[in-house]
Amino acid sequence: MWKDRSVLITGHTGFKGGWLALWLARRGANVHGYALDSPTTFNFFQACDIRSRIHSSTIADIRDLASLQTTLQQTQPEIVFHLAAQSLVRKSYHAPLETFSANVMGTATLLEAVRHADSVKAVVNITTDKCYSNQEWPWPYRENEPLGGDDPYSASKACAELVSHAYRTAFLADAGIHLATARAGNVIGGGDWAENRLLPDFFRALNAGKPLVIRSPQATRPWQHVLEPLAGYLLLAERLLTGKKDFAEAWNFGPEESDSKSVRWIAEWLCSHQPGAMWQIEQSECVHEALALKVDSSKAKHRLGWMPRWSLEQALFKTLQWNRHFQAHDNMATVSLEHIADYESGHCA
Repeated sequence: MWKDRSVLITGHTGFKGGWLALWLARRGANVHGYALDSPTTFNFFQACDIRSRIHSSTIADIRDLASLQTTLQQTQPEIVFHLAAQSLVRKSYHAPLETFSANVMGTATLLEAVRHADSVKAVVNITTDKCYSNQEWPWPYRENEPLGGDDPYSASKACAELVSHAYRTAFLADAGIHLATARAGNVIGGGDWAENRLLPDFFRALNAGKPLVIRSPQATRPWQHVLEPLAGYLLLAERLLTGKKDFAEAWNFGPEESDSKSVRWIAEWLCSHQPGAMWQIEQSECVHEALALKVDSSKAKHRLGWMPRWSLEQALFKTLQWNRHFQAHDNMATVSLEHIADYESGHCA
């Protein structure tokens, strides 16, 4: 399916984008990337030398229409995976205009470039599970639930969903370009060094010999290994590329409901599996973040045949394993490819 197929990934220097680029390269695709440089000193893109494994890497802003049009003309992709974004909730409180600009206008600019690109047949726009109007319900959100967002990040991703719908209806459907949006859970895995994220914060605290400081121990999230939603994106893209326009809509890719655990549960699990690790609750006042969040992936299970393969404990184990290899200065591209092979085979060695 993917051998020699031209693919453009926006945000390929990021955590999820890097894993997706590595996986597609493993499957023989001609992978091209478009993104800003990674914002962190350590990052998956550099740790796994993704640049040497893909066909091209353009460092540019997703809001630069001329640059996007040039890249699309040069790379001639059949499909675009759109992951470039400002992806952090807490950062969105400090940089709301940047968040709205990157996530809303960035999406609009990409889709404007795509609709004039003759090569593109399909687009998968990666948004988030936080795009729903969160009512703190105990049950999972389905794709037909109202969109919303109480913080700039969540609201910007809800807007990106609306932009996608408008471009699909007004332009792309008539042009034969199939556009779908994908909403994943809280991804974890090796190679994530983002600020104010639970697992990266844990490893930073561990390396510094300090306790992990958590903000909301009772908050629950749909935790999943990064390879879980990526597998869903690939399945979805395959349906879109075969011309199945009925798949050009919104999709959830979350874990089993039993794996929506509290932050406290994650912190206690990590500390019980890592000697010397500790955690404590942050005492200062925190910005608002939703307490309860779950997503219903029934549609993806029934229509795409996608299913979560690794439990939350397996995902956490794989994340610890990746970090230990990194600390040992092992070849992280080899380690990451082994994790992909384990996932594809259904194992968790």
